[in-house]
Amino acid sequence: MAEPKTKPTKASVEKFIDAQEKESVRDDCRALVKIMEAISGAPAVMWGTSIIGFGTYPLVYANGKTANWPQLAFSPRKGNITIYLMGGFKEKTEQLKKLGKHKAKGVCLHIKTLNDIHQPTLKKLIHDSYKEVVKKYGKG
Repeated sequence: MAEPKTKPTKASVEKFIDAQEKESVRDDCRALVKIMEAISGAPAVMWGTSIIGFGTYPLVYANGKTANWPQLAFSPRKGNITIYLMGGFKEKTEQLKKLGKHKAKGVCLHIKTLNDIHQPTLKKLIHDSYKEVVKKYGKG
């Protein structure tokens, strides 16, 4: 199995955020950093070139191999911000209904802006995802 490309780097999270084209995206990224740092107790770290992650856990692939992966993470992508909720969305139907304008698939929650969503519900989803990962893999 090839070495994963997405792994922690020494790149500056602040510089990455500052390099985002839109001020609203920069503001949303800074807000998400605060939320995820508060929930995880872990500092923001660049994973690869475009993911901001918090903490680590051993991701187990179908073939049994493992790789470190962030317990919480997000990435400003073209057209949206992707929030990675490692616990997934099982049994989260009611929360997703309350969340507002979004798309959810796998472990990815796609939003245009934090202004489009109910932020207390987002915080609960992030917190629940973190708790699920910690329960399964321990605090990273």
